[in-house]
Amino acid sequence: MNAYIFPGQGAQFVGMGLDLFEEYPLAKELFNSANDILGFSITDIMFSGTTEELKQTNVTQPAIFLHSVILGKVCGDNFKPDMVAGHSLGEFSALVANGSLSFEDGLTLVAKRAEAMQKACEIQPSTMAAVLGLEDSIVEKICQEIDGVVVAANYNCPGQLVISGEIEAINTACEKMKEAGARRALVLPVGGAFHSPLMEPAREELASAIEMTQFKKPSCPIYQNVPTTSVNDSDEIKKNLISQLTAPVKWTQSVQNMIKDGATLFTEVGPGKVLQGLVRKIDSNPETTSISKP
Repeated sequence: MNAYIFPGQGAQFVGMGLDLFEEYPLAKELFNSANDILGFSITDIMFSGTTEELKQTNVTQPAIFLHSVILGKVCGDNFKPDMVAGHSLGEFSALVANGSLSFEDGLTLVAKRAEAMQKACEIQPSTMAAVLGLEDSIVEKICQEIDGVVVAANYNCPGQLVISGEIEAINTACEKMKEAGARRALVLPVGGAFHSPLMEPAREELASAIEMTQFKKPSCPIYQNVPTTSVNDSDEIKKNLISQLTAPVKWTQSVQNMIKDGATLFTEVGPGKVLQGLVRKIDSNPETTSISKP
């Protein structure tokens, strides 16, 4: 069975999507439509902007979504996932891929999500850090013992966990992680504490937008970041999508469940190859590949 997986924030690069725009009339049409929906020319930034411009949350998230989704659309009938999953933001791309969301609704929600997250970041200075080489349970225990907000946010693969929270709490946690034997505990260049309780204002804002959006019956199951198991029900998909902003991304567990349910090939759709690498670290048995160009 072929599992299609979709990357999240961090996979962006200048020039992304330009080849699609130039080669495929459908891609050009969708990119132009995206500029109209967003109210600014995201294609200018994607194709020829600076790394700094592309790094802004309100640009990064729609850019990665567009690259993944348009790539899938130009593959036409060859695009046949048996199951899908997305890492954080990638969950929205996955929901367009399995027909739950239309292209327009998906992009509108992603833009609202980025804007809401940006606002939540401005309310309180916060950040994230990658912890390498420690058991998940040790990382969780250290987070619980620290004053202030700090939580496990991204379970990327065994021995790689990202924590999220208030700046001071994150710095303290990093010191304690190193003392506990972490190979590295490294503060990341991100604008806020994604997938932590500090995203509650963004969750509330996004919840009303998701509630008002029409979700259709998916063509194949999605393994969402929150429950990590196969989901086919539209109401449940909505609920998990709302929870996702303040809950951890359980990527390791999602991939393990996809393999348990029969995934033998993981195809990464979108910029970069980060997710393929994570899949191989989680389980070396399935094959991995990517569509970065049809």
